[in-house]
Amino acid sequence: MAQAKLPDGNILEIADGASVLELAEQIGPGLARVAVAAKINDQLVDLSTPLAGEVDVVILTSKDDTGLEIIRHSCAHIMAEAICSIWPKTQLVYGPTIKDGFYYDIDLDEPIRPEDFSRIEQKMKEIIKADTPFERIEMSRDDAVLKMAGEKYKLDNIEHATGDVISFYKHGDGVFEDLCRGPHVPRTKSVDSKAFKIMSVAGAYWHGDSTQKMLQRVYGTAWRNKKELAEHLFRLEEAKKRDHRILGKQMDLFSFHEEGPGFAFLHPKGMKVWNAIIDYWRAVHRKYGYEEIKTPIMLNESLWHKSGHWDNYKENMYFTTVDDVTYAVKPMNCPGGLLVYKSNKHSYREFPIRTAELGLVHRYEASGMMHGLVRVRQFTQDDAHIFCMPDQIESEIIGVINLVQELYAAFGFEDYHVELSTKPEKHIGSDEIWDVATNALKGALEHKEMAYQINEGDGAFYGPKIDFHINDCLDRSWQLGTIQLDFSMPERFELTYVDQDNTEKTPVMIHRAILGSLERFMGILIEHFGGNMPLWLAPEQVRVLPISEKTNDYAYDVLAKLKAAGLYAVVDTGDDKVGAKIARAHAEKVPYMLVVGPKEAEAAAVNVRIRQSQETQTIPLEQFISTAKAKNADKSLDLALEI
Repeated sequence: MAQAKLPDGNILEIADGASVLELAEQIGPGLARVAVAAKINDQLVDLSTPLAGEVDVVILTSKDDTGLEIIRHSCAHIMAEAICSIWPKTQLVYGPTIKDGFYYDIDLDEPIRPEDFSRIEQKMKEIIKADTPFERIEMSRDDAVLKMAGEKYKLDNIEHATGDVISFYKHGDGVFEDLCRGPHVPRTKSVDSKAFKIMSVAGAYWHGDSTQKMLQRVYGTAWRNKKELAEHLFRLEEAKKRDHRILGKQMDLFSFHEEGPGFAFLHPKGMKVWNAIIDYWRAVHRKYGYEEIKTPIMLNESLWHKSGHWDNYKENMYFTTVDDVTYAVKPMNCPGGLLVYKSNKHSYREFPIRTAELGLVHRYEASGMMHGLVRVRQFTQDDAHIFCMPDQIESEIIGVINLVQELYAAFGFEDYHVELSTKPEKHIGSDEIWDVATNALKGALEHKEMAYQINEGDGAFYGPKIDFHINDCLDRSWQLGTIQLDFSMPERFELTYVDQDNTEKTPVMIHRAILGSLERFMGILIEHFGGNMPLWLAPEQVRVLPISEKTNDYAYDVLAKLKAAGLYAVVDTGDDKVGAKIARAHAEKVPYMLVVGPKEAEAAAVNVRIRQSQETQTIPLEQFISTAKAKNADKSLDLALEI
């Protein structure tokens, strides 16, 4: 008899060779109906997998994130069968899952167009309705090569596959079959025919190599049920409305030009948002004991050899020659920070030394990858480098985490998750150093009682890192902050300090950024707020709207007092009626509109209308100024006037 240990600790006995599906039926018919796959000893498997011996078993349903991913993977195969049925000359390349869905790369000379999507979806529904099983076929690598003879894409997939056993999956009346690691749902009907949609088609080079043939990449999305699909489609539509590239133009914040692809031009209003972010960033950093520095944008090639960037990052860097010497435009600020440290002798009494830099960096991005402010070739990184002794590491990491939490809260980001990334295959420094660094980061997270996910092999080339991923109002995840522990680069640059015993030692270096690229962060903010920035970030905070030319003088008097209070304000003395002025101010996302007429002028008052609200209230001008100033200073996210 096989013994299956369940997540709740119960152990069930079942005949040797019985499938996981039979185990699910033994637990309960309800579970068997909704099960999609399982984990045996933490390895993902199909429900048809036989059980033997003593094993840990977790049965997965669509409620599990992994279960949903398997549904999406199976839906990708169903889409592939549908495409092959409609276009028999299709050659399949591969079809992985991605966030919120899946795609399939195909080689087909006839282009698939958006008007074809409904045909594909209809065929997919027919395949699902047929309710045929997904069957796994295993064979040796040699047999798989023979089976796929002449299929260059599949032979390439076999070559890159791990292990000696190669698997295929087949389903459908026409017995559609494709090379796949699996697992898959038990039957096609396990995919809800009302919960998927073909989203788009794009070009993609095989292995991302521009020398290879351009393939077609067909994207789809799949969910647990039609309600979740509808919610997803709503979020996508809302994201289109919030696209920072469109809002940035509407609000006159920034622009891009052919003369500098990937380089953002910030306009006066954009600079007001930029400066508000930076002013707050500087205030918080002063509070946490940082000193600000500035390092050159271009440094000698030899420095980048020494730092390791030449060997590990060269393909993303820009170079130029001055006096027959090669220079690199900096892609990162850390080497400059190291040189600042090295310019003086240091004692243990100075530690920790916290230096921060709003450093302008350049990194090459392929033209097809650039996307408004969130993917550019030039950006400002809110870097800092902390030099400390080994026994200060944990307290310094904790201090950075505290700073992260304070900064994010001011921008309304309190929903985020943390990831710890470990040693990558391409790295510098010994395994022992990496172990010490990784354990130090784990210790700080555990001290803060923060849940975290481990990303094996995803660290920076010089050290492990903690990454912070915020969720915006549409539940999209953005990686912002990073904390990277580095024992290697201080050694490479021969940094030292004099310790208590009067000997020279090498400091530990902590790299960290909180907002990351400020350009990218600004784009995220615009989309998160839909352009409706909180008062302290708004490029125009108050607009004064005289109802007629007779009250223009009072409007300008109000404007002068608002500006004297440190508020960004303008007056609209156009010939439009006040209703049109109000509509324009709403459209341009101004937080406060102050309508002034003869009554307001006589009473030294203003009629306040708040953005995205139809309600108005008349209050003394000085009260409005006092309240707005307080909200501005407190970094309030709420515009309501509680007077």
